Amino acid sequence: MKAVGIIFSNIHDDAVPELARIRTLGSIPFGGRYRLIDFPLSNMVNSGIDTVGIITKSNYQSLMDHVGSGKDWDLARKDGGVIILPPFGDTSSSSLYTSRLEALKGITSFLFRADEEYVVMTDCDSISRINYRDVIEYHIRNKADITLVYKKYENGTYSAKNATTFDIEDGRIVSVNYKEKLNDKYSNVFTNIFVMKKSLLQNIVMDSISHNKRHFMTDVIAENVDALNIMGFEHTGVYEAITSLQAYYDSNMKMLDANVRHEVFGDRSVFTKIRDSAPTKYGNSAIVKNSMIADGCIIEGEVENSILFRNVKVARGAVVKNSIVMQNTVLGENSSLNCIIADKNVTIRDRKVLSGSENHPFYIGKGIMI
Repeated sequence: MKAVGIIFSNIHDDAVPELARIRTLGSIPFGGRYRLIDFPLSNMVNSGIDTVGIITKSNYQSLMDHVGSGKDWDLARKDGGVIILPPFGDTSSSSLYTSRLEALKGITSFLFRADEEYVVMTDCDSISRINYRDVIEYHIRNKADITLVYKKYENGTYSAKNATTFDIEDGRIVSVNYKEKLNDKYSNVFTNIFVMKKSLLQNIVMDSISHNKRHFMTDVIAENVDALNIMGFEHTGVYEAITSLQAYYDSNMKMLDANVRHEVFGDRSVFTKIRDSAPTKYGNSAIVKNSMIADGCIIEGEVENSILFRNVKVARGAVVKNSIVMQNTVLGENSSLNCIIADKNVTIRDRKVLSGSENHPFYIGKGIMI
């Protein structure tokens, strides 16, 4: 039951253009010390998948720096391990791929070299904890051709637009729907996780090349719900879709809930790149309430309901509330942030007051001084 993993690092960059303008979606920081790619990559490792190809597209320098040799995920191996798959790998086309199927066309040699029987494909657009081994066993038990993982939402609990949903009968997917807004009592929302035999995926990719097909869901899945046995596997654990800047903000804020945080990080099996930072220093005037603080910070002001990444400096008199402050950001004396997403290396000068709202957080780009 050996499987090879494929992670798409760029597929949903347009969902969070503010954060993905200078990096891949997979490189977006999350939860104080992680990147979005840490979650699918850790899920792969925890499921016994030790050969993982990461398909890139553009702006992937920070992704390569973060993943490196894969040693922090125990994937620094002579055989298998983690493999960065840049664009233009196996195609004569000089243009970047625009869809999942086009991306797969560019890694045909990687697929043919892999000797695993099954393939698990996933994206970097969610915070989830899932054992892919359970999905593969379900796939085999139901003699499925393709298994797609979905999350069931009640009406109004999934806010993203343009969701892909399934109609399911006795576990089998009978139709694929694309909805701008979910108004059904229950909706089976696709989590962008696929399981199938590697030989079938190879055939799909080669057929798509010969027939100039471009989109995996519309040209392969939706067109073959009758011809293929396509099963749905319900994921009942935590799943936070990063479909917008608002969703990114909300998902981070949920990590301040101890129950959610324990479900995501409780067993310490979400791995990330280890950095040697000094412990956080709290000054005599520091006040910190209900916040996640990474290593290397210096806090002399007040922090409440916020997430601070490594090496953030909060000067005396500064107040940070309901905000996400990324690495190496400096807040001057008597400055104030409320409902702010500050990217890396931001400088907020003394006595500056910036405020968004919980329903519309304000974003400050990387390296900006205010």
